[in-house]
Amino acid sequence: MAVSIKNQQDIEKMRIAGKLASEVLDFITPYVVHGVTTDQLDKLCHDYMVDVQKTIPAPLNYAPGGHKPYPKSICTSINQQICHGVPSDKALKNGDIVNLDITVIKDGYHGDTSRMFCVGDPSIQAKRLCEITYQAMWLGISKVKPGATLGDIGHIIQTFAEKNGYSVVREFCGHGIGKAFHEDPQVLHYGKPGTGLKLQAGMMFTIEPMINAGKRDIKQMPDGWTIVTKDRSLSAQWEHTILVTDTGYEVMTLSDGSPAIPDFI
Repeated sequence: MAVSIKNQQDIEKMRIAGKLASEVLDFITPYVVHGVTTDQLDKLCHDYMVDVQKTIPAPLNYAPGGHKPYPKSICTSINQQICHGVPSDKALKNGDIVNLDITVIKDGYHGDTSRMFCVGDPSIQAKRLCEITYQAMWLGISKVKPGATLGDIGHIIQTFAEKNGYSVVREFCGHGIGKAFHEDPQVLHYGKPGTGLKLQAGMMFTIEPMINAGKRDIKQMPDGWTIVTKDRSLSAQWEHTILVTDTGYEVMTLSDGSPAIPDFI
């Protein structure tokens, strides 16, 4: 595993890219309402990235090994969709929960972040899943410091999710990021403390737990991208890009409209 250590120039460029990605989510928030289609959200985000920010939407035509090119500029995962939901003419309805996953490229560097949105007034159970998943992400982030391990991050996320009656998706994980969209290491959202890669200053990766209300089993849809829960239970995900600093961590994907950081951080 060749994990890159970012230098000061890398870090400064990633700080800019990360904030821009988060600002796309700030921009789109008022539009995530009953009746809007995910295609409309995709176009709004695309135009904002390209015309206003002068960034490149990283997902558009992204084609990792074995995949056909991704056809849109953002991912929109609704209700039982876990990740990589492809925008379509499907309209959001009252009670839906939806993850919008944004990755921009600015000056050759990637900023990657996602948020959950509640459309209208979802069920108490749906809101709780979104909240517990948000807290799980931040618990994982809180473990980041030099000398800690990836297993420490995965363990606290898994323990917290399962304690609350949820399950953690195993097949998809966080990842290193920089000039490439996906780099080493893979950041699992489950595991044992003290195991896995030891963190050192300058490493940068995403933490993006996918947590299901039901069982952790997944299924891929015929479009070749969208992943759903096999039992059709709800799923939630949040994502930040994290830098390991000399003393702890820095979250690279914060902006003025980011949700409040939990009190326990």
